[in-house]
Amino acid sequence: MIARLAELPLAGQPVLLRVDFNVPLHPDGTIRDDTRIREALPTLQAILEAGGLPIVLSHLGRPKGRPQPELSLAPVARHLATLLERIVHFAPDCIGPLAQRTLADAHPGEIVVLENLRFYPGEEANDAEFAAQLAHGCQVYVNDAFGAAHRAHASVVAITRFVRWKGMGLLMERELHALHRLVTAPESPYVVVMGGAKVSDKLEVLHALLPRCDALLIGGGMAFTFLHAQGVAIGASLLEEDMLPAARELLQRAESLGKRVLLPVDVVAVETLTPEAPASSFQLAEGIPQGWTGADIGPRTVELFCREIRQARTVFWNGPLGIYELEPFRAGTLGVARAVAEATRWGAFTVVGGGDSVAALQQLGFASSVSHLSTGGGAALEFLAGHTLPGLAALENSGQS
Repeated sequence: MIARLAELPLAGQPVLLRVDFNVPLHPDGTIRDDTRIREALPTLQAILEAGGLPIVLSHLGRPKGRPQPELSLAPVARHLATLLERIVHFAPDCIGPLAQRTLADAHPGEIVVLENLRFYPGEEANDAEFAAQLAHGCQVYVNDAFGAAHRAHASVVAITRFVRWKGMGLLMERELHALHRLVTAPESPYVVVMGGAKVSDKLEVLHALLPRCDALLIGGGMAFTFLHAQGVAIGASLLEEDMLPAARELLQRAESLGKRVLLPVDVVAVETLTPEAPASSFQLAEGIPQGWTGADIGPRTVELFCREIRQARTVFWNGPLGIYELEPFRAGTLGVARAVAEATRWGAFTVVGGGDSVAALQQLGFASSVSHLSTGGGAALEFLAGHTLPGLAALENSGQS
Protein backbone atom coordinates (compact mmCIF):
# COMPACT_ATOMS: atom_id res chain seq x y z
CA MET A 1 0.00 0.00 0.00
CA ILE A 2 1.05 3.57 -0.67
CA ALA A 3 0.50 6.03 2.17
CA ARG A 4 -1.78 9.00 1.49
CA LEU A 5 -0.75 12.53 2.40
CA ALA A 6 -3.03 12.65 5.47
CA GLU A 7 -1.31 9.54 6.86
CA LEU A 8 2.14 11.16 6.98
CA PRO A 9 3.56 13.09 9.96
CA LEU A 10 3.80 16.55 8.38
CA ALA A 11 3.57 18.90 11.38
CA GLY A 12 6.87 20.55 12.20
CA GLN A 13 8.68 18.57 9.50
CA PRO A 14 10.65 19.64 6.46
CA VAL A 15 8.81 17.74 3.71
CA LEU A 16 10.60 16.74 0.51
CA LEU A 17 7.97 17.23 -2.18
CA ARG A 18 8.75 15.87 -5.66
CA VAL A 19 6.60 17.71 -8.20
CA ASP A 20 6.60 17.99 -11.98
CA PHE A 21 7.19 21.67 -12.67
CA ASN A 22 8.61 20.93 -16.13
CA VAL A 23 6.65 23.81 -17.63
CA PRO A 24 7.06 25.44 -21.06
CA LEU A 25 8.83 28.79 -21.01
CA HIS A 26 8.78 31.83 -23.29
CA PRO A 27 12.17 32.96 -24.69
CA ASP A 28 12.30 35.68 -22.02
CA GLY A 29 12.06 33.01 -19.29
CA THR A 30 8.45 33.65 -18.28
CA ILE A 31 6.09 30.70 -17.97
CA ARG A 32 3.95 29.93 -21.01
CA ASP A 33 1.60 27.42 -19.35
CA ASP A 34 1.43 26.99 -15.56
CA THR A 35 -0.99 24.02 -15.52
CA ARG A 36 1.49 21.67 -13.86
CA ILE A 37 2.22 24.22 -11.14
CA ARG A 38 -1.46 24.84 -10.41
CA GLU A 39 -2.18 21.10 -10.26
CA ALA A 40 0.32 20.73 -7.39
CA LEU A 41 -1.08 23.62 -5.33
CA PRO A 42 -3.56 21.50 -3.28
CA THR A 43 -0.71 19.30 -2.03
CA LEU A 44 1.44 22.31 -1.19
CA GLN A 45 -1.46 23.95 0.64
CA ALA A 46 -2.17 20.76 2.59
CA ILE A 47 1.45 20.47 3.75
CA LEU A 48 1.50 24.13 4.78
CA GLU A 49 -1.81 23.86 6.64
CA ALA A 50 -0.54 20.77 8.48
CA GLY A 51 2.46 22.75 9.72
CA GLY A 52 5.07 21.26 7.39
CA LEU A 53 7.80 23.08 5.45
CA PRO A 54 7.57 22.03 1.75
CA ILE A 55 10.91 21.57 0.01
CA VAL A 56 10.07 21.46 -3.68
CA LEU A 57 12.09 19.15 -5.95
CA SER A 58 11.64 19.27 -9.72
CA HIS A 59 13.37 19.07 -13.05
CA LEU A 60 12.95 21.44 -15.99
CA GLY A 61 13.84 20.59 -19.56
CA ARG A 62 16.84 18.48 -20.56
CA PRO A 63 20.03 20.18 -19.37
CA LYS A 64 21.96 16.89 -19.70
CA GLY A 65 23.57 16.89 -16.27
CA ARG A 66 25.03 20.38 -16.25
CA PRO A 67 23.76 23.83 -15.20
CA GLN A 68 22.04 25.83 -17.93
CA PRO A 69 20.80 29.26 -16.75
CA GLU A 70 17.89 29.27 -19.22
CA LEU A 71 16.54 26.13 -17.51
CA SER A 72 16.70 27.46 -13.97
CA LEU A 73 13.65 26.97 -11.74
CA ALA A 74 13.98 30.57 -10.45
CA PRO A 75 11.06 31.82 -12.64
CA VAL A 76 8.94 28.91 -11.35
CA ALA A 77 9.72 29.88 -7.74
CA ARG A 78 8.68 33.48 -8.42
CA HIS A 79 5.46 32.34 -10.09
CA LEU A 80 4.69 30.00 -7.20
CA ALA A 81 5.06 32.88 -4.73
CA THR A 82 2.52 34.86 -6.76
CA LEU A 83 0.04 31.99 -6.93
CA LEU A 84 0.19 31.12 -3.23
CA GLU A 85 0.88 34.63 -1.90
CA ARG A 86 3.53 33.14 0.37
CA ILE A 87 7.24 33.58 0.85
CA VAL A 88 9.07 31.22 -1.49
CA HIS A 89 12.81 30.81 -0.98
CA PHE A 90 14.76 29.80 -4.06
CA ALA A 91 17.96 27.80 -3.55
CA PRO A 92 20.45 28.30 -6.42
CA ASP A 93 21.50 24.66 -6.00
CA CYS A 94 19.64 21.46 -5.10
CA ILE A 95 22.38 19.95 -2.91
CA GLY A 96 25.32 21.25 -0.92
CA PRO A 97 25.96 24.40 1.16
CA LEU A 98 23.80 26.79 -0.90
CA ALA A 99 20.78 24.51 -0.61
CA GLN A 100 21.33 23.97 3.11
CA ARG A 101 21.75 27.70 3.77
CA THR A 102 18.44 28.40 2.02
CA LEU A 103 16.71 25.69 4.06
CA ALA A 104 18.11 27.14 7.29
CA ASP A 105 16.61 30.54 6.44
CA ALA A 106 13.10 29.17 5.83
CA HIS A 107 10.34 29.16 8.46
CA PRO A 108 7.03 27.29 8.83
CA GLY A 109 4.41 28.71 6.47
CA GLU A 110 7.04 29.33 3.81
CA ILE A 111 8.24 27.22 0.87
CA VAL A 112 11.66 26.29 -0.47
CA VAL A 113 12.23 25.55 -4.17
CA LEU A 114 15.52 23.83 -4.98
CA GLU A 115 17.31 24.35 -8.29
CA ASN A 116 16.78 22.04 -11.30
CA LEU A 117 17.58 18.44 -10.31
CA ARG A 118 18.81 17.60 -13.80
CA PHE A 119 21.72 20.02 -13.47
CA TYR A 120 23.38 16.95 -11.92
CA PRO A 121 23.94 13.69 -13.85
CA GLY A 122 23.14 11.77 -10.66
CA GLU A 123 19.45 12.59 -11.02
CA GLU A 124 18.80 10.65 -14.23
CA ALA A 125 21.33 7.98 -13.18
CA ASN A 126 19.27 7.25 -10.03
CA ASP A 127 22.49 7.75 -8.09
CA ALA A 128 22.22 6.85 -4.40
CA GLU A 129 24.83 9.37 -3.25
CA PHE A 130 23.04 12.21 -5.03
CA ALA A 131 19.73 11.04 -3.55
CA ALA A 132 21.23 10.98 -0.04
CA GLN A 133 22.41 14.58 -0.49
CA LEU A 134 18.92 15.59 -1.64
CA ALA A 135 17.36 14.01 1.44
CA HIS A 136 20.01 15.44 3.82
CA GLY A 137 18.37 14.49 7.08
CA CYS A 138 14.74 15.02 6.02
CA GLN A 139 12.47 12.22 7.18
CA VAL A 140 9.30 12.80 5.12
CA TYR A 141 9.05 12.43 1.34
CA VAL A 142 5.97 13.02 -0.82
CA ASN A 143 5.81 12.21 -4.53
CA ASP A 144 3.24 14.30 -6.38
CA ALA A 145 4.98 14.07 -9.76
CA PHE A 146 2.89 11.55 -11.67
CA GLY A 147 4.46 12.82 -14.88
CA ALA A 148 7.84 11.50 -13.66
CA ALA A 149 6.59 8.31 -11.99
CA HIS A 150 7.75 6.17 -14.93
CA ARG A 151 11.33 7.41 -14.54
CA ALA A 152 13.79 5.57 -12.29
CA HIS A 153 15.52 8.79 -11.24
CA ALA A 154 17.20 9.70 -7.95
CA SER A 155 14.47 12.08 -6.75
CA VAL A 156 11.78 9.52 -7.64
CA VAL A 157 13.26 6.16 -6.60
CA ALA A 158 16.63 6.24 -4.79
CA ILE A 159 15.61 9.04 -2.43
CA THR A 160 12.95 6.86 -0.79
CA ARG A 161 15.73 4.78 0.80
CA PHE A 162 16.92 7.76 2.85
CA VAL A 163 13.65 8.85 4.49
CA ARG A 164 11.57 7.39 7.28
CA TRP A 165 8.12 8.18 5.86
CA LYS A 166 7.05 8.30 2.23
CA GLY A 167 3.75 8.65 0.44
CA MET A 168 1.85 10.22 -2.46
CA GLY A 169 0.48 13.71 -2.90
CA LEU A 170 -3.08 14.68 -3.75
CA LEU A 171 -2.40 15.04 -7.49
CA MET A 172 -0.77 11.61 -7.65
CA GLU A 173 -3.78 10.17 -5.84
CA ARG A 174 -6.22 11.79 -8.31
CA GLU A 175 -4.21 10.51 -11.27
CA LEU A 176 -4.16 6.95 -9.99
CA HIS A 177 -7.87 6.99 -9.15
CA ALA A 178 -8.78 8.13 -12.69
CA LEU A 179 -6.49 5.63 -14.43
CA HIS A 180 -7.54 2.73 -12.19
CA ARG A 181 -11.10 3.44 -13.28
CA LEU A 182 -10.07 3.10 -16.94
CA VAL A 183 -8.35 -0.21 -16.20
CA THR A 184 -10.78 -1.87 -13.81
CA ALA A 185 -14.26 -0.47 -14.40
CA PRO A 186 -14.71 1.46 -17.66
CA GLU A 187 -18.41 1.93 -18.36
CA SER A 188 -19.42 0.90 -21.87
CA PRO A 189 -19.39 2.19 -24.56
CA TYR A 190 -15.70 2.90 -23.95
CA VAL A 191 -14.06 4.92 -26.75
CA VAL A 192 -10.29 5.39 -27.05
CA VAL A 193 -9.03 8.27 -29.21
CA MET A 194 -5.36 7.95 -30.08
CA GLY A 195 -3.42 10.60 -31.97
CA GLY A 196 0.14 11.85 -32.10
CA ALA A 197 2.92 11.20 -34.55
CA LYS A 198 4.25 7.66 -34.18
CA VAL A 199 2.76 4.18 -34.03
CA SER A 200 5.95 2.97 -32.32
CA ASP A 201 5.25 5.26 -29.34
CA LYS A 202 1.71 3.96 -28.83
CA LEU A 203 1.66 0.35 -30.08
CA GLU A 204 2.01 -1.33 -26.68
CA VAL A 205 -0.74 0.71 -25.05
CA LEU A 206 -3.01 0.19 -28.08
CA HIS A 207 -2.71 -3.57 -27.61
CA ALA A 208 -3.42 -3.19 -23.88
CA LEU A 209 -6.48 -0.98 -24.42
CA LEU A 210 -7.97 -2.98 -27.27
CA PRO A 211 -9.62 -5.75 -25.18
CA ARG A 212 -11.18 -3.18 -22.82
CA CYS A 213 -12.53 -0.59 -25.26
CA ASP A 214 -15.46 -0.82 -27.65
CA ALA A 215 -14.08 1.49 -30.35
CA LEU A 216 -10.59 2.75 -31.17
CA LEU A 217 -10.33 6.01 -33.15
CA ILE A 218 -6.89 6.63 -34.67
CA GLY A 219 -5.84 10.04 -35.98
CA GLY A 220 -2.76 12.24 -36.09
CA GLY A 221 0.41 11.34 -37.95
CA MET A 222 0.28 7.75 -36.75
CA ALA A 223 -2.92 7.14 -38.73
CA PHE A 224 -1.02 7.22 -42.02
CA THR A 225 0.98 4.10 -41.17
CA PHE A 226 -2.30 2.25 -40.50
CA LEU A 227 -3.83 3.64 -43.70
CA HIS A 228 -0.81 2.66 -45.78
CA ALA A 229 -0.96 -0.83 -44.23
CA GLN A 230 -4.44 -1.09 -45.78
CA GLY A 231 -3.17 -0.03 -49.20
CA VAL A 232 -4.24 3.64 -49.05
CA ALA A 233 -2.06 6.12 -50.96
CA ILE A 234 -0.76 8.62 -48.38
CA GLY A 235 1.41 10.88 -50.55
CA ALA A 236 4.28 12.42 -48.56
CA SER A 237 2.54 11.93 -45.20
CA LEU A 238 4.35 10.60 -42.15
CA LEU A 239 5.06 6.88 -42.48
CA GLU A 240 6.87 4.42 -40.21
CA GLU A 241 7.59 1.77 -42.79
CA ASP A 242 9.07 -0.66 -40.27
CA MET A 243 5.78 -0.52 -38.30
CA LEU A 244 3.55 -1.65 -41.19
CA PRO A 245 3.48 -5.34 -40.09
CA ALA A 246 2.67 -4.28 -36.52
CA ALA A 247 -0.13 -2.01 -37.76
CA ARG A 248 -1.65 -4.87 -39.80
CA GLU A 249 -1.36 -7.19 -36.80
CA LEU A 250 -3.21 -4.71 -34.54
CA LEU A 251 -6.02 -4.30 -37.08
CA GLN A 252 -6.33 -8.08 -37.42
CA ARG A 253 -6.40 -8.51 -33.64
CA ALA A 254 -9.13 -5.87 -33.34
CA GLU A 255 -11.21 -7.74 -35.89
CA SER A 256 -10.74 -11.06 -34.06
CA LEU A 257 -11.81 -9.40 -30.78
CA GLY A 258 -14.85 -7.79 -32.40
CA LYS A 259 -13.55 -4.28 -31.74
CA ARG A 260 -14.19 -1.42 -34.14
CA VAL A 261 -11.17 0.58 -35.33
CA LEU A 262 -12.01 3.86 -37.07
CA LEU A 263 -9.36 5.42 -39.28
CA PRO A 264 -9.67 8.76 -41.11
CA VAL A 265 -11.84 8.74 -44.23
CA ASP A 266 -10.63 12.16 -45.37
CA VAL A 267 -7.70 14.46 -44.57
CA VAL A 268 -6.61 18.06 -44.92
CA ALA A 269 -3.29 18.07 -46.78
CA VAL A 270 -0.72 20.59 -48.04
CA GLU A 271 2.25 20.60 -50.36
CA THR A 272 4.40 22.50 -47.81
CA LEU A 273 3.83 22.47 -44.06
CA THR A 274 3.44 26.20 -43.42
CA PRO A 275 0.44 28.18 -42.12
CA GLU A 276 0.27 30.13 -45.39
CA ALA A 277 0.29 27.10 -47.71
CA PRO A 278 -3.03 26.44 -49.50
CA ALA A 279 -4.68 23.31 -48.07
CA SER A 280 -6.98 20.84 -49.77
CA SER A 281 -9.26 18.12 -48.48
CA PHE A 282 -8.83 14.62 -49.95
CA GLN A 283 -11.10 11.59 -49.62
CA LEU A 284 -8.95 8.64 -48.65
CA ALA A 285 -10.93 6.27 -50.86
CA GLU A 286 -9.02 8.00 -53.68
CA GLY A 287 -5.86 8.60 -51.59
CA ILE A 288 -3.54 11.57 -51.14
CA PRO A 289 -1.65 12.74 -54.26
CA GLN A 290 2.11 12.44 -54.48
CA GLY A 291 3.91 15.36 -52.85
CA TRP A 292 1.03 16.24 -50.53
CA THR A 293 1.28 15.78 -46.76
CA GLY A 294 -1.66 15.03 -44.48
CA ALA A 295 -1.79 17.64 -41.70
CA ASP A 296 -5.21 17.10 -40.08
CA ILE A 297 -8.20 14.80 -40.17
CA GLY A 298 -10.87 16.00 -42.60
CA PRO A 299 -14.43 17.22 -41.86
CA ARG A 300 -16.08 13.84 -42.55
CA THR A 301 -13.66 12.15 -40.16
CA VAL A 302 -14.30 14.80 -37.51
CA GLU A 303 -18.02 14.07 -37.72
CA LEU A 304 -17.43 10.31 -37.68
CA PHE A 305 -15.18 10.52 -34.60
CA CYS A 306 -17.45 12.99 -32.80
CA ARG A 307 -20.50 10.78 -33.29
CA GLU A 308 -18.68 7.92 -31.55
CA ILE A 309 -17.47 10.13 -28.70
CA ARG A 310 -20.88 11.68 -28.03
CA GLN A 311 -22.38 8.20 -27.56
CA ALA A 312 -19.62 7.06 -25.17
CA ARG A 313 -19.85 6.57 -21.41
CA THR A 314 -16.05 6.42 -21.03
CA VAL A 315 -13.45 8.24 -23.16
CA PHE A 316 -9.66 8.15 -23.07
CA TRP A 317 -7.89 10.55 -25.43
CA ASN A 318 -4.15 10.79 -25.98
CA GLY A 319 -2.49 12.84 -28.71
CA PRO A 320 -3.70 15.60 -31.06
CA LEU A 321 -5.45 14.67 -34.32
CA GLY A 322 -3.46 17.05 -36.50
CA ILE A 323 -0.74 19.69 -36.36
CA TYR A 324 -2.87 21.76 -33.98
CA GLU A 325 -0.04 24.27 -33.35
CA LEU A 326 -0.73 25.66 -36.83
CA GLU A 327 -4.18 27.28 -37.04
CA PRO A 328 -5.20 25.81 -40.45
CA PHE A 329 -4.72 22.27 -39.08
CA ARG A 330 -6.53 22.69 -35.76
CA ALA A 331 -10.08 21.78 -36.77
CA GLY A 332 -9.79 18.04 -36.10
CA THR A 333 -8.40 18.42 -32.59
CA LEU A 334 -10.88 21.23 -31.85
CA GLY A 335 -13.82 19.14 -33.04
CA VAL A 336 -12.81 16.18 -30.91
CA ALA A 337 -12.21 18.45 -27.89
CA ARG A 338 -15.74 19.82 -28.25
CA ALA A 339 -17.19 16.31 -28.50
CA VAL A 340 -15.29 15.12 -25.41
CA ALA A 341 -16.55 18.19 -23.50
CA GLU A 342 -20.12 17.42 -24.63
CA ALA A 343 -19.80 13.77 -23.59
CA THR A 344 -18.56 14.93 -20.17
CA ARG A 345 -21.56 17.23 -19.73
CA TRP A 346 -23.85 14.32 -20.59
CA GLY A 347 -22.31 12.18 -17.83
CA ALA A 348 -19.43 10.34 -19.50
CA PHE A 349 -16.18 9.79 -17.62
CA THR A 350 -13.47 11.40 -19.77
CA VAL A 351 -9.71 11.33 -19.33
CA VAL A 352 -7.28 13.26 -21.52
CA GLY A 353 -3.58 12.50 -21.13
CA GLY A 354 -0.31 13.52 -22.72
CA GLY A 355 1.58 16.79 -22.91
CA ASP A 356 0.43 17.65 -26.42
CA SER A 357 -3.20 16.73 -25.70
CA VAL A 358 -3.22 18.81 -22.51
CA ALA A 359 -1.57 21.73 -24.31
CA ALA A 360 -4.14 21.48 -27.10
CA LEU A 361 -7.05 21.53 -24.63
CA GLN A 362 -5.51 24.52 -22.83
CA GLN A 363 -4.99 26.37 -26.10
CA LEU A 364 -8.50 25.58 -27.31
CA GLY A 365 -10.18 26.45 -24.01
CA PHE A 366 -11.49 22.99 -23.04
CA ALA A 367 -9.13 22.07 -20.19
CA SER A 368 -11.82 22.41 -17.52
CA SER A 369 -14.44 20.54 -19.57
CA VAL A 370 -13.22 16.96 -19.03
CA SER A 371 -13.46 14.65 -16.01
CA HIS A 372 -9.70 14.32 -15.59
CA LEU A 373 -6.78 16.03 -17.30
CA SER A 374 -3.70 13.86 -16.75
CA THR A 375 -0.39 15.64 -16.20
CA GLY A 376 1.62 12.57 -17.21
CA GLY A 377 1.46 11.45 -20.81
CA GLY A 378 4.23 8.86 -20.81
CA ALA A 379 3.42 7.71 -17.28
CA ALA A 380 -0.28 7.35 -18.10
CA LEU A 381 0.46 5.26 -21.20
CA GLU A 382 2.87 3.02 -19.27
CA PHE A 383 0.31 2.58 -16.49
CA LEU A 384 -2.48 1.71 -18.95
CA ALA A 385 -0.12 -0.69 -20.74
CA GLY A 386 0.17 -2.61 -17.47
CA HIS A 387 3.71 -1.65 -16.48
CA THR A 388 4.80 -1.11 -12.88
CA LEU A 389 5.90 2.52 -12.57
CA PRO A 390 9.22 2.82 -10.67
CA GLY A 391 8.00 5.89 -8.78
CA LEU A 392 4.98 4.02 -7.45
CA ALA A 393 6.91 0.86 -6.59
CA ALA A 394 9.33 3.00 -4.54
CA LEU A 395 6.43 4.30 -2.44
CA GLU A 396 5.07 0.87 -1.55
CA ASN A 397 5.28 -0.42 2.04
CA SER A 398 5.44 3.05 3.47
CA GLY A 399 5.98 3.71 7.12
CA GLN A 400 8.89 3.50 9.50
CA SER A 401 11.94 1.98 7.83
